[in-house]
Amino acid sequence: MDENAQASGPLVQDGLERSAVRLPDKVALVADGRRWSYGELNEYAGRLARSLVALGVRPGDRVVVFLDNSAETVIAFHGILKAGAAFVIVGSTLKAPKLRYILRNCEARALITHTGKAAVLLEAVAGGAWTGPVAWDGPPDGIPPPLASASHRWAELVAEGAASAELPARQPDTALAALVYTSGSTGEPKGVMCPHRSMLSAAHSIVEYLGNREDDVILNVLPLSFSYGLYQVIAMFLCGGRLILERSFLYLHPVLQRIPEEKVTGFAMVPSIAAMLLQMRDLDRYDLRSVRYMTNAGAAMPVDYIRRLRQLLPRVKFFLMHGLTECVRTCYLPPEEVDRRPSSVGRAMPDCELLVADEQGREVAPGDVGELVVRGPHVMAGYYRDPALTDRVFRPDPATGRRTLHSGDLFKRDADGFLYFVARKDDMIKSRGERIFPKEIEDVLCEMPGLAAAAVVGVPDDVLGQAIKAFVVAAPGTALAARDVMKHCAQRLEPLMVPKYVVFLDELPKIGSGKIDKKALRAMKDTPA
Repeated sequence: MDENAQASGPLVQDGLERSAVRLPDKVALVADGRRWSYGELNEYAGRLARSLVALGVRPGDRVVVFLDNSAETVIAFHGILKAGAAFVIVGSTLKAPKLRYILRNCEARALITHTGKAAVLLEAVAGGAWTGPVAWDGPPDGIPPPLASASHRWAELVAEGAASAELPARQPDTALAALVYTSGSTGEPKGVMCPHRSMLSAAHSIVEYLGNREDDVILNVLPLSFSYGLYQVIAMFLCGGRLILERSFLYLHPVLQRIPEEKVTGFAMVPSIAAMLLQMRDLDRYDLRSVRYMTNAGAAMPVDYIRRLRQLLPRVKFFLMHGLTECVRTCYLPPEEVDRRPSSVGRAMPDCELLVADEQGREVAPGDVGELVVRGPHVMAGYYRDPALTDRVFRPDPATGRRTLHSGDLFKRDADGFLYFVARKDDMIKSRGERIFPKEIEDVLCEMPGLAAAAVVGVPDDVLGQAIKAFVVAAPGTALAARDVMKHCAQRLEPLMVPKYVVFLDELPKIGSGKIDKKALRAMKDTPA
């Protein structure tokens, strides 16, 4: 480790560095058919760091990583940190306008990408929108101006002896480690500023409540641009475990095959992955006996999904969690509570304080709905270059004056202190003067035999203010009509909660993290009678 290691508190890259010292030959990462030891990953990241310094990257600079889930992505963000800079991992399917915005917004000093993404990058930097060195994973031959003159080969940057530049002094743990851009479901993406101290606080708390250990093998199919996916890497490297990194979850067969091959012990899900698993008629053909736990975050899991997964996988411990980009995680439900409280996301995780508050920041009574307010060392520093938005989200606690994060998520708490997600403030539907929470309707829809997935949004209505519109996906081989869905809802919901419109889709639109894209659903113009 760096000789100045005692100059600050722990840094994010220390997880890899310390495991490389302690377990140099242990397999740390399996990606794209290759097995990487801790020692190899650390060596490659160190070479990349020196090359980045030689290219002009300085402490505090931002370096964008525009790659698929791969070993190169893991090496890249650790190399960037070793160079004293902050990494910005963007979604591998990002389109040119958002890439252009992020490059300019974060004032990127350099970019690491793959030649397969050249067309998108060229469109993003057209007209001199951004200039800087580009490291290409793949031969940069034929890359036209303005990128050609600033192009560098990844293989040369990580080659032995590629650069003799000296690494900078160790950064303080308050330094920026990453900018994580939100999905931009409303307006432009926002850059969440994550200092080393905050990231490590979150990671240690997650490791603690999941009980992660050196013999864990975690399968990650979530994008590393998504906090939930990124922290699978950080957590495993902290405890010296092994990460199996897949590019996506679109094809579950090869993913499920990895579980017995690698003796996977942990698997991170979002509800869309659970829906795909539950649609599989031959799930029992896969040997999942090694799996110790599964987690869910990113979006609330329908209660029916949880019950069915518990029946299929009774030996697996399920951790139902809540989080947001601004603080990674807030709470979790211990596995022993899942059968008793399947709609809860539990209590605050270690080193986190939570409050369900009214508009004035005062705690509401059990059973009442309020906004989840978060305080703890894991909370972000703010939004990059947006102090006005930072001030709107961070407010002083009326009782103590301490800085608190207002999440924008509506919750309620039961008499035992367990928390229940109700809705995003932006997703709440106001119909006939009443507040309607989409999750209640979605949970009922997901219980309907023959429906594989469902999402509910509010749409403008001259009479109601907002009408309820349900988008549903029928299971293969199932014949259902809108009237069947409405009848099912009418039998289980109050009249004002029954959808006015039902639209069948082949699949629900999703953002890169696998969350349902409700902005895209609201934009769909076909509203059948």
